[in-house]
Amino acid sequence: MSSRETGRQPKYQRIAAELRAAVDAGRYGPGDRLPGENDLMAEHGIARMTARQALGLLQAEGIAEARRGAGVFVRDFRPIRRRGIERLARAGWGEGRSVWAADAEGRELTVDSVEVTHEVAAASVAAVMGLDETASLCVRRRRFVLDGKPVLLSTSYLPADLVTGTPITRPDTGPGGVYARLADLGHAPVRFREELRSRMPDQDEAARLSLPPGVPVIHLARTAFDAEGRVVEVNEMILDSAAYVLEYDFEA
Repeated sequence: MSSRETGRQPKYQRIAAELRAAVDAGRYGPGDRLPGENDLMAEHGIARMTARQALGLLQAEGIAEARRGAGVFVRDFRPIRRRGIERLARAGWGEGRSVWAADAEGRELTVDSVEVTHEVAAASVAAVMGLDETASLCVRRRRFVLDGKPVLLSTSYLPADLVTGTPITRPDTGPGGVYARLADLGHAPVRFREELRSRMPDQDEAARLSLPPGVPVIHLARTAFDAEGRVVEVNEMILDSAAYVLEYDFEA
């Protein structure tokens, strides 16, 4: 960014950029306390609101988090590198490995809540799956926690007529997860489509992911198709945007 462009920025953005650069340079490490509102007011000769906006911007970007009564600190969570293509390769789940294990990279990953129900298809899901809105679905809701921090809410929708009475309807589906069990049924996924967008979380999502105020989520919807082109799963995921780096590696 040129000096001219920097000069046109609001003051709070310039101060936030300086703090961001200091974090990137290692002057403030994970868990370190950033200068507070009073510190910034004294150093830059600014109003309290400007200082508050600068710190708020870093919180919205997921770089920092506020701790009640203590100040604003650099977030100490190492982002997850989600390799969107290789994690879904059959070479992984076909050999009994979870697709989520690729994200963890040896860190402690747990699913601390699992709910499996049968429900009538919501209109939006039914449309993607090519089903009537009265169709019954097996719905699997899970929350994923990495290194003690909630990072992902996942809701999978599968045709009930396909999976009823199989391990897919149990909390623990066994080695390789849902995709390996679909393969056992002769409906292995052979193609995936993912759509993603960024938005602000609703109140429940923010609470379940323990998000600081102002941090957006990534809403990622994946559709899995079998060899006949049938949709065998729709998976809607809500990711803490500050906890993830989304990586897609493919040939030109």
